[in-house]
Amino acid sequence: MKTALHFPLRDGVLHAEDIPLAALARQHGTPLYVYSRAALRSAWQRYENAIAGRNALVCYGVKANSNLAVLHEFQQLGAGFDIVSGGELARVLAAGASADRIVFSGVGKQAWEIRQALAAGIKCFNVESAGELARLADIAREAGVRAPVSLRVNPDVDAKTHPYISTGLKDNKFGIDIRQAPALYRQARQHAALEIVGVDCHIGSQITEISPYLDALDKLLALIDQLTAEGITLRHLDLGGGLGIRYTDEIPPDPADLLNPVFDALAQRGLDGLQIILEPGRSLVGNAGVLLTRVEYLKHTEARNFAIVDAAMNDLMRPALYEAWHQVAPVEPRAQTAARTYDIVGPICESGDWLARGRSLALAQGDLLAIQSAGAYAFSMSSQYNSRPRAAEVLVDGGQSWLIRARETIDSLYALERIPAAGQ
Repeated sequence: MKTALHFPLRDGVLHAEDIPLAALARQHGTPLYVYSRAALRSAWQRYENAIAGRNALVCYGVKANSNLAVLHEFQQLGAGFDIVSGGELARVLAAGASADRIVFSGVGKQAWEIRQALAAGIKCFNVESAGELARLADIAREAGVRAPVSLRVNPDVDAKTHPYISTGLKDNKFGIDIRQAPALYRQARQHAALEIVGVDCHIGSQITEISPYLDALDKLLALIDQLTAEGITLRHLDLGGGLGIRYTDEIPPDPADLLNPVFDALAQRGLDGLQIILEPGRSLVGNAGVLLTRVEYLKHTEARNFAIVDAAMNDLMRPALYEAWHQVAPVEPRAQTAARTYDIVGPICESGDWLARGRSLALAQGDLLAIQSAGAYAFSMSSQYNSRPRAAEVLVDGGQSWLIRARETIDSLYALERIPAAGQ
């Protein structure tokens, strides 16, 4: 059984750093998300090492995991933030972030979100369409401010990842066709309420090869050359995020493997003064979390064996949505029980409610399982489907732990709902 560095197997029990996961499950119940502070810091340090002494800003991709404690941890470490909604802006500000280290991405920014971000004084809007650029200019003019803008260009580069998380191809909804970008930059230059500050590109997520980034970089540098020739100068180049993590046997690149050739390419063109922005999410938090779930029933049929657990697709959507693979490990492995091949399924009334398929496990009713690599796009994508309260979240640091999000109550599920009065 493979175990993650910060979730070791000791004395026959899986731990989160120095705390037995079984103890956390007894204290807080299941399903339960558990995060390792050491894992968060270790992942951050890899980026710190890669940008040391260079003009670069690492903006954590908030959508991966938006718990306030996680955001505060990265804020304390020196991160900027990449947001995609007004709600995420409110979260990062509540976590202590400086607005001038926030970039705002996303294809569908609403007017209230733009006003909120302008009032906060964020670093940059990553604009994804001509319509958004026009709306941003109008709102900034009404507010009497200049909006800092970067165009998110779509370079039509295959990130070689799952099609649902590929964002840099011409048939994706994201970004502006890179061939149309010069004309839109010219338009932006004409707006007194807009200030051109950069160019942005994001090609996908869970990327395990460097070559797609370098293909995109070549196109971005050609665009920068064209803009420079037209007198349009930029202050930063945002390469987005997307570096992958190890779920099973992947060997993801180190941030330095990406950044070293990027900085070399900039130096060769005399662009050393251009700030590099990165927007990592998954690679900072993905392997820093596990989802604990307890086996409610074992069901053996002619076709399949099912381990029915108390977590479900509302807690961890990735397998149902992407057919994503997460390692499943017993928290207290059974050495004397024969293994069987199980599908790990939840109690939700959907055939798509599964967390893992075809896993060889020695199980008994009541066993505790750890769904690994569950720090990214896990709780942040969870829901209350089937009127199920969302899980609690815990942060561990050595031998200490904190409840950083209480489990929702049944009453809270319908606290905002109203039944019309009689006769209405």
